[in-house]
Amino acid sequence: MKNKLGPALIPVLLMFSLASLAQAQRTRLNVGYSAISADQLPAWVAKDSGIFAKNGLDVELIFFTGGSTAILALVSGDVPITQVSGPGLVSSVLGGSDAVFVGAGITSLNYVLMGKPGVKSVEQLKGGTLAISRFGSATDSIVRFALKKLGLNVGKDVTLIQVGSGPERLGALQTGRVTAAVINPPSSFIAEKRGMAVIADVAQMGLVVQHTGAVTTKRFIRDHSDIVRRYVRAHVEAVHKMWTDKEATIRALGKYMGSGLDREILDKSYDNVMHETLYPKKQYPSAEGLKTVINEIAERDPRAKSAKPEQFIDATFIRELDQSGFIDGLYKK
Repeated sequence: MKNKLGPALIPVLLMFSLASLAQAQRTRLNVGYSAISADQLPAWVAKDSGIFAKNGLDVELIFFTGGSTAILALVSGDVPITQVSGPGLVSSVLGGSDAVFVGAGITSLNYVLMGKPGVKSVEQLKGGTLAISRFGSATDSIVRFALKKLGLNVGKDVTLIQVGSGPERLGALQTGRVTAAVINPPSSFIAEKRGMAVIADVAQMGLVVQHTGAVTTKRFIRDHSDIVRRYVRAHVEAVHKMWTDKEATIRALGKYMGSGLDREILDKSYDNVMHETLYPKKQYPSAEGLKTVINEIAERDPRAKSAKPEQFIDATFIRELDQSGFIDGLYKK
């Protein structure tokens, strides 16, 4: 006797078949990120909300301490795409790499300079140590910019110390291992809650900068343009998710911060970054922000003096999404 499928079962079986096919066709992709902070939200949200999977990508997220480490992993081929800041990318290209921004990520700063318990003024920083993640990273450039604005010189007035991620810099502050540190939310909010003081708000110092964005190499674009196209689409959809789904964004932030943050800190961290000046909806990498990065690096590296922002950007994929109406369509729904 022949087995007959009822008409109602056919769509169900078809759905499962298509789902299995989509799973089989997903491209495995290692993606780096370079900090434990809200700067890294696009990749976290894309992973945890199923946006990468929706775009045919089976992504493994890999943490690298600091932008300089993350960019080295990109150049060496350990990861073909990473989230990294402007200073790390520019320094890498000046050294001969072909790295480029393909998505803006976060295009301004939300960092503060905080002192250990008892340190509350610029004067108290003199002769002390200041924690950054790694030399050549965004925190390195940010501190140099801030100290210059405050009238202090690296090496003469303050010694920079490589400590690691935001939580690690917070720990060094709390134990008094360093005099001060440059940190951002949620670590900065935790520090305030524990009685430590903001010495300077870098975001209020007038710095326009291309901070942490989606980066790959020109070679990977040439050899795997379809993968990059799908990644950038997922990145844009993740930023849209961040703008429109606070709960999903906070879940991702709490998961990857990994320190049992209370709801108040998570809410403040979300509210702190969700502004057009930080996470623009159109996600074009910032040429103006890269100019700031180049100028800062040029003070230490003569090779940067002739560099142009455009050589560090490939806006092809963002432009395609924008001109097709895809981005505007997301926010009209």
